[in-house]
Amino acid sequence: MTTGNPGRRSNEPASARGQRLDDFETERKRLVRLAYRMLGSIADAEDVVQDAWLRWSRVEGGIDQPAAYLTRIVTRLCLDRLKSARAQRETYIGPWLPDPLIEAVEAEETIADDLTVTLMLAMERLSPLERAAFLLHVVFDVTLTEVAATLGREPPAVRQLAARARKHIQAARPRYNVEAAEAERISRAFFAASREGDTRVLSTLLASEVEIHADGGGKVLAFRNVVRGMDRALRLFAGLRRKGRFSPILLRTATIDGLPGYVSIDRGGLLQTTALEIIEGRIAKIYIVRNPDKLAHLQTMREE
Repeated sequence: MTTGNPGRRSNEPASARGQRLDDFETERKRLVRLAYRMLGSIADAEDVVQDAWLRWSRVEGGIDQPAAYLTRIVTRLCLDRLKSARAQRETYIGPWLPDPLIEAVEAEETIADDLTVTLMLAMERLSPLERAAFLLHVVFDVTLTEVAATLGREPPAVRQLAARARKHIQAARPRYNVEAAEAERISRAFFAASREGDTRVLSTLLASEVEIHADGGGKVLAFRNVVRGMDRALRLFAGLRRKGRFSPILLRTATIDGLPGYVSIDRGGLLQTTALEIIEGRIAKIYIVRNPDKLAHLQTMREE
């Protein structure tokens, strides 16, 4: 991200400019993470943080609490963007999924939290203010007083927003932890079985009420509707194999927004990510991102 010095007064001491930049760089990774969790888009998150830098670089005088000030700027910019983002998602072709954040690839760019793909989708059902209150207060541990100042609401109102959001999110929160070795085993087994259309093995891996969400954004081939139930899932994978439409190459297993999964390339050279929600040893939900716009930040993985 560019962090130049647009529009600063020439008479501002170099030390002050340097301190301003240092303050911003100290917070930048956290700000990108916050914006991504608000918007579900890595590109939009980076744009928001760039806009925040432009505003920060023009602030006159010193700021006692740079972290709080920058958090406020980023949150308000995200709230503005959410208005248009929600309108766009109403006309989105097929299921919408957040951009996949690969922790193994971006370990230095993010700090792990427990917001999985499933929980990010649950946040989509919150109002923008509920989403902001939940993320700031519950996930990022910002005080209610500061959240209230950021959102322009009284603390009791913010407390209610956060409580309502927490209730919705808690219902979607995974109740089972999966050991890393088990997650790796299931991910690889699912990749191999789905690639071969092996319904016998798949029936031992999938939960009876499994769901398959595939995001192609109308730009590439993907399931237009959520596929629900083991029977339909088995028929789908068997049919894809029979028609010769499914022969991906595994690039690597990975943690994708807190869930185990993998990155692969299909026979047409299209990159895709697959995240798996595993409950009691069975795959309950499968999240596939194929929309090229959401995978641009992962293109270098082809060369690894």
